[in-house]
Amino acid sequence: MSKSPSAPLSLIAKEKLGKTARQLWHITKAFFKSERRVKARGLLTLLLTLSVASVGVIVLTSYAARDFITAIENKNAQAYWSAMGRYLATFTVAVLIDVFYRWAEQSLALLWREWMSQHLIKRYFNNRAYYRLRGSESIDNPDQRISEDVRNFTLDSLSYALLVVNSVMTLIGFLGVLWSISGTLVGVALAYAAGGTFMCFVIGRRLVGLHYDKYQKEADFRYGLVRVRDNAESIAFYRGEKREHLDLVNRLAAVVANMRTIIRWNRNLGFFRNSYNSIALVVPVLIVAPMFMSGKLQFGVVTQTLGAFAQVLGAVSLIADNFEGLSAYLAGVQRLGILWDDLDDFDADEERIARESQQQLDETSTQVKLDQLTVHTPDGSKLLAKDLSFELHPHQSLMIMGASGTGKSSILRTIAGLWPGGPGSLERPALNHLMFLPQRPYMVPGSLRDQLRYPDHEHGTEDEAIRQVVEKVNLADVLARVDGNLDRVIDWTNVLSLGEQQRVAFARLFLRNPRFVFLDEATSALDEDNQNRLYELIRKSGIGFISVGHRETLRRFHERVLQLKGVGEWELTTTATGMT
Repeated sequence: MSKSPSAPLSLIAKEKLGKTARQLWHITKAFFKSERRVKARGLLTLLLTLSVASVGVIVLTSYAARDFITAIENKNAQAYWSAMGRYLATFTVAVLIDVFYRWAEQSLALLWREWMSQHLIKRYFNNRAYYRLRGSESIDNPDQRISEDVRNFTLDSLSYALLVVNSVMTLIGFLGVLWSISGTLVGVALAYAAGGTFMCFVIGRRLVGLHYDKYQKEADFRYGLVRVRDNAESIAFYRGEKREHLDLVNRLAAVVANMRTIIRWNRNLGFFRNSYNSIALVVPVLIVAPMFMSGKLQFGVVTQTLGAFAQVLGAVSLIADNFEGLSAYLAGVQRLGILWDDLDDFDADEERIARESQQQLDETSTQVKLDQLTVHTPDGSKLLAKDLSFELHPHQSLMIMGASGTGKSSILRTIAGLWPGGPGSLERPALNHLMFLPQRPYMVPGSLRDQLRYPDHEHGTEDEAIRQVVEKVNLADVLARVDGNLDRVIDWTNVLSLGEQQRVAFARLFLRNPRFVFLDEATSALDEDNQNRLYELIRKSGIGFISVGHRETLRRFHERVLQLKGVGEWELTTTATGMT
């Protein structure tokens, strides 16, 4: 439900807070119902047990310290050593509890992070969400959300959840201590904390939005640096250093401006919070000092009162004392929640299923056949081909030509399922019988063997078969660079030229030997001799193929040509090769 600009800010903030709470609940519930639930629940139970024990030990320590101080005041040596023994005993137990508490907290946080990262990565690849999230207006830098935001979320969620549990336990333990001394202390502590929490919220509520922007701007700056590294050669050829430098400076300026605003609001919040904490030291003294001076209390009780008041005040001042960290935490929850919800949408994919319900897709076919299929951009804003019909059997070939922007590559995306099709029917073999060769092949980290077997890394290929294919596609010099060692790992993206990368893609093709291959300007960086050699090899292999290209010299390797004319118009003709 969207709100008009005149909607009260408090109502909008309440809605955002409610949505963030729901997102937090869904993510947390999914973890504790996952396959890791036994270990997760066990660690959580241990943490809660240690939390209760920790508060109990602190309460016992306060009584031991009280008796210790009182014995000194009364110059009672026997009571002094007895209280000292109890104090040291509780101190030892407290150390053991604290060590195991931190171990259990960090172990549970790591388990949660491992599960959540794996879960999001799996959903990131499901239904090609990683591809469809490109250019998303609602989700910037999904990589940063899956890595950094998940790490911060799991650590902070546990930290704040346990802080709440400890605060409740502390209240239960120390309110009784304060009440036994003076009921006035209890009322003053609760009223003081409530007022401080309200003022912190009023002063610092803008920090949540600022921290949300901080995550985005920091990620944008880091992405700019990565983009320069990945495109270093192109930038160097264009001599684009000044332009890239200006872009990075502007991204950094956005980070700095955002941080300056955060620092300014933290300063304003700090004025109040420091004053609040300083006055808190005086408040209990104003109540118990007169009682001590009138002889109603011993000095040990005064010191216990000060400690108990500080514990109670810290427990009920949870938000006030941690507002800065909570604002950053809530911003991170919002970012992860948006990613989680969007991936839910991709999992359900109702809109896409509704659009594709117009298109009959047969993945059991042994041919590629389009029958009256309409092709348009994913948002439906541009018609690329209307009522497109052709069929391609194994051993046959088709070339798609047309001016830039007419939708040549879009037809391949539609056949591959990356883009939804409109009305009409589509037949093709299952995707594991198809292969797509883009203009710029993807070079994976690893060895030459890894490059040539990609993406079928689970199935081995004989070295001799790999070497024969390497010779066939004219990559013998590349093999020589690694001294014939197929398992040597180097940075192939920067070592190989684009033409060599395209020949690696053809080597993958011949090693995999699919029924059909789709070539999207896959030889654009090759000289005509190498191009002709590779196309002859495809024809002799019996693999059916569809090519997208601009070179007229490619026509002779194809039996038909599909000419896209724009605005949905197209023409299918037979070449001289197809007539023979």
